[in-house]
Amino acid sequence: MEGSVRINKYLSEAGVCSRREADRQIEAGRVAINGRPAVAGDKVSPSDVVMYEGKLVSKEEEAILLAVNKPAGIVCTSEKREKDNIVDYINYPKRIYPIGRLDKTSHGLLLMTNQGELVNKMMRSGNYHEKEYIVKVNKDVTDEFLHGMAKGVYLEELQKTTRPCLVEKVGRRVFRIILTQGLNRQIRRMCESFQYRVMDLKRVRIMNIRLGDLKEGEYRKVTREEWRKLQEQIKGSSNGPVLPKW
Repeated sequence: MEGSVRINKYLSEAGVCSRREADRQIEAGRVAINGRPAVAGDKVSPSDVVMYEGKLVSKEEEAILLAVNKPAGIVCTSEKREKDNIVDYINYPKRIYPIGRLDKTSHGLLLMTNQGELVNKMMRSGNYHEKEYIVKVNKDVTDEFLHGMAKGVYLEELQKTTRPCLVEKVGRRVFRIILTQGLNRQIRRMCESFQYRVMDLKRVRIMNIRLGDLKEGEYRKVTREEWRKLQEQIKGSSNGPVLPKW
């Protein structure tokens, strides 16, 4: 069907949620197409009526990308049944959802958008996009610990070895780490492998976008220059983002 797209992509591009989350919402029966429950793999044409939780879904023309300083205790999900979800916390007037995750107990930079293709490009681990964190641990940071973290750590629970990464001591019990992958609770698991416990974990950068002096709980729109540099960094990937009209 000309001009049709998969329902999960349609929901993503409309700013409802990521494609992965859309698949879950479809399976849970919260999505309807022309009055019937949607199923995974359904395609939607411009003339179809799509409803999510009983509300009409339409594509948002404005490309939105926000930098958010997420507080600890807020969950990176668009799932409304989670009372501490980031979407309700931000309360932005248009549909947006988080790009990736930041643990509930962690804080710092989180990006939120309505651009599904942008999410796909940024989330692909094969693209080696950088994320930078400042981490405080429960005991002194040693050279042995830094070297071990940097060369890659086998995580038994995940049966994976982390990629080599940059790790730098910035205080007696504080270090900076730059990752190019996002395994579940990766930094915490890596530290636990060396009998360290994370006391505080703050993300300060995602690719070219920095947290800077953004106050906790607040957000800002990314700048024109940040958009431009971000476009340069992800142009080698498929599923190109829709850039905003300035």
